[in-house]
Amino acid sequence: MFTHSAAFSGFSVDDLDAAATFYGQTLGLPVEKNDMGILEVTLGTGSRVIIYPKPDHEPAVFTILNFPVDDIDAAVDELNARGVATKIYDGDFGGDAKGILRGNGPEIAWFRDPAGNVLSVLRPS
Repeated sequence: MFTHSAAFSGFSVDDLDAAATFYGQTLGLPVEKNDMGILEVTLGTGSRVIIYPKPDHEPAVFTILNFPVDDIDAAVDELNARGVATKIYDGDFGGDAKGILRGNGPEIAWFRDPAGNVLSVLRPS
């Protein structure tokens, strides 16, 4: 039924302008505001994600978007240089000093957008 559907995902934020700056300038993704005032973010694959404002937004407590990278250390260093914290967890998921969890599946580091939603960079196994 949906084999050829151009499906897309979406999530909420509490500040659309902050989201546009973060996803567009900090992460360097193409971001456009559509006619409904919703952000459309184009990912490296060409697929898109919509970001919509929600006044009573509550941050997702799970990873909403994963960015596979070839060099996780370089990606984390670049995020940190742009002011993005990648050490957001303690304990089992805290990872090393950079926040990279190694040796338990793909190497992964989590970070948050300005609305508190959790994202990650990971090096696929």
